[in-house]
Amino acid sequence: MAPTTKEAQRAEIHKTIWRIANDLRGSVDGWDFKSYVLGMLFYRFISENLATYINAGEHEAGDQGFDYAKLPDSQAEHGRKDTVDEKGFYILPSELFRNVRRAAPQDANLNETLARVFKNIEGSAVGSDSEDDLKGLFDDLDVNSSKLGNSVAKRNEKLVKLLNAIGDLPLGNFDENAIDLFGDAYEYLMQMYASSAGKSGGEYYTPQEVSELLARITVVGKTQVNKVYDPAVGSGSLLLKFDKVLGKGNVRQGFYGQEINLTTYNLARINMFLHDVNYEKFNLAHGDTLTDPAHWDEEPFEAIVSNPPYSIKWDGDANPLMINDPRFAPAGVLAPKSKADLAFTMHILSWLAVNGTAAIVEFPGVLYRGGAEAKIRKYLIDNNYVDAVIQLPPDLFFGTTIATCIIVLKKSKNDNAVLFIDASVEFKRTGNKNKLAEANQAKILDAFTTRDDAEYFAKVVANEDIAANEYNIAVSSYVVAEDTRVAVDITELNTEIARIVARQAELRTSIDEIVADLEGTQ
Repeated sequence: MAPTTKEAQRAEIHKTIWRIANDLRGSVDGWDFKSYVLGMLFYRFISENLATYINAGEHEAGDQGFDYAKLPDSQAEHGRKDTVDEKGFYILPSELFRNVRRAAPQDANLNETLARVFKNIEGSAVGSDSEDDLKGLFDDLDVNSSKLGNSVAKRNEKLVKLLNAIGDLPLGNFDENAIDLFGDAYEYLMQMYASSAGKSGGEYYTPQEVSELLARITVVGKTQVNKVYDPAVGSGSLLLKFDKVLGKGNVRQGFYGQEINLTTYNLARINMFLHDVNYEKFNLAHGDTLTDPAHWDEEPFEAIVSNPPYSIKWDGDANPLMINDPRFAPAGVLAPKSKADLAFTMHILSWLAVNGTAAIVEFPGVLYRGGAEAKIRKYLIDNNYVDAVIQLPPDLFFGTTIATCIIVLKKSKNDNAVLFIDASVEFKRTGNKNKLAEANQAKILDAFTTRDDAEYFAKVVANEDIAANEYNIAVSSYVVAEDTRVAVDITELNTEIARIVARQAELRTSIDEIVADLEGTQ
C-alpha cells in the first residue's frame, strides 16, 4: 500500500532533518551536537508559538494587519506580564528566531546575541509560576563552546548555518499544523540520536511503539485520567504518549516526572513545550527519585508508566532511613544495593492510585532472582498487586539486545491471579532492531484486555500457584512456548540414510572403475 501524502511528507521531513543534523555537526560528535539541533528547534518553536499567540489576540481585536515580529521592542513591553502569566515566558520582537536569523550573517557578535536572547527568555519567567519550567533550558546550547569551532568567527559561521537550516525546515504555518510537526521532528531526532549513540541514548529513550503500548495498558476502559507520572522520565516521550492515546486534554491535571540526569531533564522539559504542553500542565523535577522524590504532595497517580534504568546501584540498606521509608517499608526488605529495579517498582506501587494502573518495563532478572528480590515479589503477589507480566521480544531497545518484560500493577483487581503473556515473537524486524508493529501491539493489548487463556500465548495463573512456585513470575514458567520444530519419522529417516549410503557405495565403485580405465590407457 502506497504511503499517504502525510506519511510521505513526514518521511521527507525526517530525511531532511537527519541530513541537516549530520551535515552541520562536522567533526562534532553527533551525541554532543544534538543539544544544538534540538535547542535551536526549541528556540524556533517558542518564537513562533508566542508570535502566533499574540497575533491571534490582536487579530481578534480587529487589527488584521498586526505582526508581532515587526513591532518595536519598546511597544511590546506593555504586554509582557499578561503574556508570561498565560504562556510562561516572553520574547521581545527583536529576539524572535526569525529576526535573529535574518540579522545573523551580518552579526559579528552572533554568539553574544544568542547568549543574551537565551538568558532573556529564561529571565522572563523569573518570579512567575513558570520559573522552574524555564530555568536552565538553554544551558546545553553553549554558543561559546570550542566544539563549534576554534575561534569566534568559526563558531558564528556554524551558528548561522544552524539558524538557517532549522529555519528552512518545512514545518508549515504554525497556527495550522506546526505543533504536530515540531513535536514529531523532535521525537524523530531523539530516536535517531539514541539509535546512533547506542547505550547512552537507550538509557532514557523508549521507542515510540513501546511507549504507546505502555500508555494503552494503563488506560484500558478509560477515556480520561487525573494525571500521569514517570519516576525515571528521561526525555518525556512516555508521558507524551497519553495525549495520543487519550486525545489532547484528557490528562486532566497534567504530566509529572523526575529525572536524575540534568541534560536529559532539560530535554524532557523542551519536549513538553514542543508538544504544546503549556507550563502549568507539566511538573518535571531534577533529582534522584529513589532517595529524594520530588512529588510527595502530588501522589497518588491514576496512570504510571516507566522504563527505569536496568539493575543500577542505589543506597539501599546503606542508608538507614530507607527501610522506614513508607514506599519501601511494606515489603519488609529493600531491593539489593546493586539492583535498584524493584526499588523503582515499590516506589511506583506506593504512588499508584487505588483505581490506577502502572506499566513498568523491567529487566528480566527481577522475575526470578532470589534473595531480597524474591521477598519483594512475595509481598507483591501475596497482596495481589501484580496484574500481568508480559514478556517482550529481544532487541527492541537502543543499546541493548536483551528481552525485557512489562510488569503491570493494580491495587484494585477482580481476581487473585496474574495474567502471563508471551509476546517474545511479536515483532517485525526493521533495520537493525526489532519493532512492535501495530498488529503486535494490538494482539498484546487484546490479550491483556480479555484476560483469557490462549495456547502458547497467554495464561491466567492463581496467586497460590505462583506462591507454590517460589514466587517465580517469569512468563516462560507458565506459558508453554509452541514447538515449531518439524516432526521427524525416525524409521523413514533411517531408510533414507541407508539409501544414501548405498548410493554413495555405488558412486565410489563407478569412480574406481573410471580411474582404473584411465590408468590402463596411459
